[in-house]
Amino acid sequence: MLLDTRTRDARPRDARDPRPRRTYGPRRLRAAAALLAATALLLAGCAGTPSGAAITGRWGSTSSGQPNLDIQNDGTFAGSDGCNQLNGQGQIDGDQITFGTIASTMMACEGVDTWLSKAATGTVKGSTMTVVDQGGSTIGTLKRSGS
Repeated sequence: MLLDTRTRDARPRDARDPRPRRTYGPRRLRAAAALLAATALLLAGCAGTPSGAAITGRWGSTSSGQPNLDIQNDGTFAGSDGCNQLNGQGQIDGDQITFGTIASTMMACEGVDTWLSKAATGTVKGSTMTVVDQGGSTIGTLKRSGS
């Protein structure tokens, strides 16, 4: 065994191998670990994107007195229950959105069913979103109205 004087650490190397032993300092190892972690996060974020695309877009009608929602890739949504303006931050998982807390104006509109403000989850099949309340009862449906 010989000592390798060409590298920073004097670790022994095999006399038959003329190449210097390659060493990796802590700085290079940290950079590699950060790159690996960033790649893992990127891949994890992309895992739900194709199926989550079923949820994003415009739902319902923007006609007066009709419920509608515009749902973004990050789960944020805004729209109307036909009377009041709604918005919030939901969580998309495949073909389902969990709405979470819904912020709403509090106007009184005669003859308008404000069922959408009671939404807990929405599930998409084809071009229809079925909306369910906290108790698990279907409270309404929205048709896809555009992108």
